Amino acid sequence: MATLIDPDFRARLRALNEKYAAGVPALMQTIAQASGRCDSEGPRLEPLTELHRALHAVAGSAATFGFAALGQECRRIEQQVRAMLNAPAQAVAEWPAVRAQVEALLHWATRDAGATHFSA
Repeated sequence: MATLIDPDFRARLRALNEKYAAGVPALMQTIAQASGRCDSEGPRLEPLTELHRALHAVAGSAATFGFAALGQECRRIEQQVRAMLNAPAQAVAEWPAVRAQVEALLHWATRDAGATHFSA
């Protein structure tokens, strides 16, 4: 049985991937700003929630557009931030290590967000 293939599908998919790639710096800026709020205000509920949302957005979309490693690293850090949200008394002690991971993510994403493996 023959499968019908939309001849424009690959072109549209490539355009979506390119659009996502162009938006990666803005996504990283959102993560950086949320991380900065955790630095300036302390890892409290509101700034941690903002950071969690920013990481979650990338974790949920990146692989769809060819950025699997970026999505995986965001998911890994997102899970740590979620644990901090669930145990706020420990958040202050855990924040420096999580912050270092966010900084490594941002630095790596600036170099090559489309890489197939995360490298700090």
